[in-house]
Amino acid sequence: MDTESTYSGYSYYSGRSRGSHRHGERSRDRHKSRSKDSRSEKSVTINTPPAEPLLGDSSVRGEQVQDDNWGETTTAVTGTSEHSLSQEDIVRITKDLEDSVGLDCRRYFTLTLAVILGLLVFLTPLAFLVLPHLLWPEKLQSCGTACEGLFISVAFKLLILLLAVWALFFRPPRAGLPRVFVFRALLAVLVLLFVVSYWLFYGVRILDSQDENYQGIVQYAVSLVDALLFIHYLAIVLLELRQLQPCFSVCVMRSTDGETRHYNLGQLSIQRAALSIIEHYYCDFPVHNPALLSASKSRAAKHLAGLKVYNVDGPGNNVATGLAHSQSRAMIAAAARRRDTSHNELYYEEAEHERRVRKRKARLVVAVEEAFTHVKRMQEEEQKKAAGDVMDPREAAQAIFPSMARALQKYLRTTRQQHCHSMESIQQHLAFCITNNMTPKAFLESYLAPGPTLQYSRDHWLSRQWTLISEASVTSGLKDGGVFLLKCVDFNLVVTAKKIPYIQMSEEYIDPKSHKFVLRLQSETSV
Repeated sequence: MDTESTYSGYSYYSGRSRGSHRHGERSRDRHKSRSKDSRSEKSVTINTPPAEPLLGDSSVRGEQVQDDNWGETTTAVTGTSEHSLSQEDIVRITKDLEDSVGLDCRRYFTLTLAVILGLLVFLTPLAFLVLPHLLWPEKLQSCGTACEGLFISVAFKLLILLLAVWALFFRPPRAGLPRVFVFRALLAVLVLLFVVSYWLFYGVRILDSQDENYQGIVQYAVSLVDALLFIHYLAIVLLELRQLQPCFSVCVMRSTDGETRHYNLGQLSIQRAALSIIEHYYCDFPVHNPALLSASKSRAAKHLAGLKVYNVDGPGNNVATGLAHSQSRAMIAAAARRRDTSHNELYYEEAEHERRVRKRKARLVVAVEEAFTHVKRMQEEEQKKAAGDVMDPREAAQAIFPSMARALQKYLRTTRQQHCHSMESIQQHLAFCITNNMTPKAFLESYLAPGPTLQYSRDHWLSRQWTLISEASVTSGLKDGGVFLLKCVDFNLVVTAKKIPYIQMSEEYIDPKSHKFVLRLQSETSV
């Protein structure tokens, strides 16, 4: 009996070991097949292993890079990340560097030409006054009181012109445009031709003849300064006043999510209108969130992933050509049948998502309000404590942040905003709210709803270069029905211009004494 039980136990364990051995062989085979499949599907993304820090110091790397799971174990400012760099990123970075070098050279070249032209303009009247004293001082007539008064006039007019030119032209550039600003180039050419004409007349009529009437020379210089002031007034009209009156209504639509805004613009060229639209985009449009766009793509992929077509006749059949057409027809028919019920799935998915968002929001609001109550209690009690126990806003934010970190991270994940807010930026915003005695609702406003693009970190929205795509010349003005694109890395802005119509208004006079009324009562009406 004992031997039989021993033998049966041995056979049980031996059978179990053989079964586990076969299971291990099958797992190894599956592992080999997975490794072969993974080796067959190569990617151009270069991922650095997290165990090998980029700079050789894991502590420095942990301080610089944040983990996406900062809300799970938020007890210290640490974390790990995985850096990736593709060949397309390298090519784009190289192209951006080349474009930036070209833009910098063009900007400095334009600035150099503007400075040279400005020096020529301001030194010309002074040269008209000084050259006669240097070349033929003994022949000049004495300058009377009227002539000396003209000196004061020239000095103050040049000072006014200097300040006006500095205020209008020497401002920090807002952007680098693809083409030259036509009106500014025309004004520069006009000033150059004007100054050259005055020099030619001065050289022929005054330098060659060595004119002795110095008062006339001074009046000639005063006329030059007056003409330069009038040209500056023309520049104000062309560059600033002309575009103030709205003439076009432009519709700006983001290509990825259809976010739309409307703006009124004046008489602008296409490139200047594009610059104005980009400036409005950063202030008015909510930040672009690619994570919100992946839901529809994953839903469509999920529907198509469940469709399979089998070849019953085998791969060696002679009717392989007709099989492809039959497979495509079967796929289309199956997709049409699945599409009839897809709206129900979409409805329940959106309802479930809204329920989860409301639940996460309620937990987040409670956690933040509780954390802010702790800050208020600390502020009331710190007045009785020693100076060494007082915390600054940064330390107070770090002290209360772990109590709300988990709820905030879950809410950001549910609303797909986790990539827009890092732990460092949230702590800085929390310290800012504590410093300015802001309420929990004011703190949460930045996370409960997507804000304008400028609200977020520059790494998430700043594009180094925009590409203007237009069928018409970018230096031409806006036209009714004109369309152009502003291309960025992740999306496009489609701009459509419509001319504001001419409005005809008429007047109709109504005599105030004509407002007379009569109360009409019926037998069924109760008063």
